[in-house]
Amino acid sequence: MKPPIAATKPIRIRLHGDVRIDPYAWLRNRDAPEVLAYLKAENRYTAQRMRGTTTLQDKLFGEMRRRIKETDLDVPVQVDDYFYYSRTKKGQQYGIFCRRHRSLRAREEILLDHNALARGKKYFDVGLHSLSPDHGLLAYTTDTSGDERHTLQIKDLKTGRLRPEVIADVAGVAWALDSATFFYTVLDHLHRPYKVYRHRLGEPVAADTLVFHEPDESFYVGVATTRSREYVLLELHAKTTSEVHFLPAAQPEQPFRCVQKRRRHVEYAVEHHGDTFFVLHNHKAKNFELARAPIAKPGARNWKPVIHHRADVLLEDVSAFENHLVVYEREGGLEHILIRNLSSGAEHRMHFPESVYTIAEGANPDFHTHSLRFSYSSLVTPSSVFTYDMNTRQRTLLKQARVLGGYDPNLYKTERIFATAPDGERVPISLVYRKGIKHNGKNPTFLSGYGSYGASRDPAFSSVRLSLLDRGVVYAIAHIRGGSEMGRAWYERGKFLEKKNTFTDFIACAEKLIEAGFTAPEHLAINGGSAGGLLMGAVVNMRPELFGVVVADVPFVDVLNTMLDPTLPLTVIEYDEWGNPNEPKFYRYIKSYSPYDNVAAQAYPTMLMTAGLNDPRVSYWEPAKFVARLRATKTDSNELLLKTQMSAGHFGASGRYEVLKEVAFDYAFVLTRLGVEKEHTPRAPGRAVPRKKT
Repeated sequence: MKPPIAATKPIRIRLHGDVRIDPYAWLRNRDAPEVLAYLKAENRYTAQRMRGTTTLQDKLFGEMRRRIKETDLDVPVQVDDYFYYSRTKKGQQYGIFCRRHRSLRAREEILLDHNALARGKKYFDVGLHSLSPDHGLLAYTTDTSGDERHTLQIKDLKTGRLRPEVIADVAGVAWALDSATFFYTVLDHLHRPYKVYRHRLGEPVAADTLVFHEPDESFYVGVATTRSREYVLLELHAKTTSEVHFLPAAQPEQPFRCVQKRRRHVEYAVEHHGDTFFVLHNHKAKNFELARAPIAKPGARNWKPVIHHRADVLLEDVSAFENHLVVYEREGGLEHILIRNLSSGAEHRMHFPESVYTIAEGANPDFHTHSLRFSYSSLVTPSSVFTYDMNTRQRTLLKQARVLGGYDPNLYKTERIFATAPDGERVPISLVYRKGIKHNGKNPTFLSGYGSYGASRDPAFSSVRLSLLDRGVVYAIAHIRGGSEMGRAWYERGKFLEKKNTFTDFIACAEKLIEAGFTAPEHLAINGGSAGGLLMGAVVNMRPELFGVVVADVPFVDVLNTMLDPTLPLTVIEYDEWGNPNEPKFYRYIKSYSPYDNVAAQAYPTMLMTAGLNDPRVSYWEPAKFVARLRATKTDSNELLLKTQMSAGHFGASGRYEVLKEVAFDYAFVLTRLGVEKEHTPRAPGRAVPRKKT
């Protein structure tokens, strides 16, 4: 079977004195029969080319499934007199949200069975659960197409019935203290949360009060309730600018007040404590500093430093409790938790046993507690939920995820090494592999990266990854610029007119793995998704000979055309990430790296790209156009596959078993194309294979 060849229908684009030809712009018309026909043809071709891996896919899926405890229970979280938790049941795709009253031995009350809601649907996702303060109502949102447009419904937990309110395109919910009023945000045509409404139970939705409208398309709005439950926050964010408004949760009819009006390139967030707001901000503080301000006069002129700015420590988040302040920091590429006693001022950092790890705040709804819940994992340590007594400094393990099948962390080694970028910057690489490998350049290696939006790729555990490690694959994460692993400057030096640092950092990481004897180009697979897919497209254009196999998931590869189209979701918001190409300097720079615009007549590695037809973040046509141009331009005969999910969005399949099947598909592609596993051609139907005599 030959690969599909997309028709060319060139359009000429003129801007800033430049003329570009886009031969595959017609693929943007998702309603056109020829577009759907082309995507389906690509899917058939991919299925045919992967036919020899079906046995391996089944084997990988079986391995992954056997490692997880299919019937399982999250660690319950106490909120007032109730214990809330989610559980899973063997054979069911989705979780079940439950609670028990006063005691974990009390009768279980099922609040929301996602499996029942998902029945008969190809895609299903619950966006949020939001309980009323009196625990009598549950607001939740669902998406049944993957386009991330969620519909809000409210369940009366006393009767078990749904209330009449049904509200479309809801992104967030925050309850007032009376449990009869809530605020919600809705999306505009660009998938941007832009309006906040107030709804009172018993009144028609059509009569809801609009309390805020954000007309600036570079901002999106959210709502939240403070941990103290005393205030409702209305939070506005652009990529580099913030603005927060607040009102007393007991007085939902009152107007919102502004903490500090937005100032370009100043970001801040607030935490409530007594008559004070703690303010985490970056005004004249690149790595952020923590201040406090009186609620009566919360503006910036009254921000008094609590933790001063430090050039080598990034303040990422803060949580305020009655007697303690918890600050999440990042230093030297690693996360830390700082605890400060608000009465004595004494502070300490928690210590962790491994040199490479990741932590995250857990569910901590109780403002008056002195126990902090957090999660911890590493590339060899399964996800572990701890509680930490902030007074006694006693740490207690509540639960560690079980890896079935006899997993032994002592069989694996994790370490961090550094690559040297072209400008001399040291770039961290986190590694995990099975002990005993030789540094002979022959190890199959899987290198992943992201490097955008300041999002850090932290080294967390994955049981599915064991299917690679146990086959001798070295797994590596490149902590490249564009993320925040090494501080805010690490992010800023991987965006705008320095975006190419992201790509050259990744290339340096690949070269380091080769230089250190872990692997060689023919044994090296690379992977990234979304903006990490942009990374994949850029580096294969720049150094195609450096990689053996590439997997790009929902890749953002048509950067220039997308950023020139303000009618697409995220475009205007992301001018502060990539630059506005309507300005000549950004146009020229984005064009110089945009993968679709830089496909060259050269040999490329073996590649697999995925897409979601309903994806609102990275449109399906980006990988489709990129693949079409590659097929028409590249000089090699190496495999190039495109797989489009026809009933899903940016995050692929929604059910947990379907997610495992997608991972098994990708791993089968990587393992067979690197030569770690062999393909097995299925038997032709109706023909028996003679048995060998024994």
